[in-house]
Order: sequence, then structure tokens, then C-alpha cells
Amino acid sequence: MTSTDTRTTHTSTGTGAEGRRGPGRVIVTGGASGLGAAVAHAVLRAGGTPIVLDLDVSRVAEGVEAHQVDVSDSAAVEAAVTSAAEAHGGLDAVVTAAGIDTPAPLDGISTASWEAIVGVNLFGTVSTVRAALPHLKQSRGKVVTVASSLGIKAVGDATAYCASKFGVVGFTRSLAAELKGVVGVTTLIPSGMKTRFFDARDEQYKPQDDSRLQDPSDVADAVLYVLGMPATSEIRELVVTHPEEDSWP
Repeated sequence: MTSTDTRTTHTSTGTGAEGRRGPGRVIVTGGASGLGAAVAHAVLRAGGTPIVLDLDVSRVAEGVEAHQVDVSDSAAVEAAVTSAAEAHGGLDAVVTAAGIDTPAPLDGISTASWEAIVGVNLFGTVSTVRAALPHLKQSRGKVVTVASSLGIKAVGDATAYCASKFGVVGFTRSLAAELKGVVGVTTLIPSGMKTRFFDARDEQYKPQDDSRLQDPSDVADAVLYVLGMPATSEIRELVVTHPEEDSWP
């Protein structure tokens, strides 16, 4: 584990004059880059305590606590989440931003790669939420799972990614029904963002128009808004997309 700041000065969940909550103690998977890093920064900026789980923590921002974890390893996730909760006296939210993809036809991708995508995107989401759930029930906290526009509209050469993200949508909808009145549950459905997510792809699978990719900080602001919702209101699903995005609706 890399921990550059384990102070508990950013743990307030008290409501303000308008009933909004502070973000409090927030587990962020995939928090070393992309949307996860933007969420961690937004939480820190708002006075909360981001706690990052990521496979590579070398690029985690200074002042942010980080645990080196493969989120597809459920035992490792449980250990990291439990350690963080014990260190900070509980948890207030989880944001599951970790995600991977290797676009290819079904008969052009190895079994190991296909299963790894589902392992990180879907099973990693479930493992993180499961590990945090006892603490979130105590704090009446929030869960924000990160699905994708490809969790509501399928495309070719993305069977693993679509299966995982459709799975995240179904998992989160069921979880929201299960935990209603106990823990706030939101499915975040973003379209493409300006991150390193596309860097390692073959050229044919890279976005052809970067101007239609969102700034992840804008999506992170939407997450922060969800985390601040008062107990009397919840956002069940939230689609955040470029105005000209064609995967929604």
C-alpha cells in the first residue's frame, strides 16, 4: 500500500444549509487515471477523503491515499477496503471507476483477455461494493457504479466489454432495489472521455473525432453531485454524454 496522507480531516458527511452532504470517505477504484483520478481529485477538492484502489498507483496524486490492488482479485479487494475502513473509522461512498477493454471479434480475442475484461469491469465492481457494504450501511452511504454508454447500446467487436457493462447496469439496478432506504445507489452511464483508455488500441478502434469526447472532470463533477444528494432524494441512473454522442439514445 502507498499512503501519502492517512489523516481523517476530510471525513465530514454533515449536511449544509440546503441539506447536501459532503463526500466523506470515498473508495475510488481505478483512481490513478482517467475518470477515477478525476473523481478522486473532485472528492479531495470538496473536502472529502478519496481512497484509491488501482493496479498501478505510481501516478496517484500527491496527498491521496492509495492501495495497490487488482480489483479482479476479490480477496485483495476485501482486504484493502477493510483496511481503509478501519483506518478512517468507516466509509461513506464507493465509486467503481476501474475498467479495461481490448476490442476484437469474439473469435479474435483470447479466453484469458475476454475473462479479464469481465473480471475487472463487472466482478471488480461487485467485489468492491460487497466489501464496503457493511460500512456503507452504517453511514447510510452512497454507491456509484460506472457503467458505459455501451452498457445500454451494443456494438460489434466488444462482446466482453458490453457483457461487463450491461452486467454493471443490471447489478446496480438490482442493488438499488435491494438497498432502498438504506444505501443510495446510482448507475453512472458516461460516454467516451478524453483519457488514456484508448491509447493502446489498434487504430481502427480509436475514436475518430476527439472533439466528441468529454473531459473526465465534467463527469467527475456529476459524481460529486450524486454523492452530495440529501437523504430525501436519490439519483438512480445518470447519463453524462457529449451533445453529439450517437450511442445514446
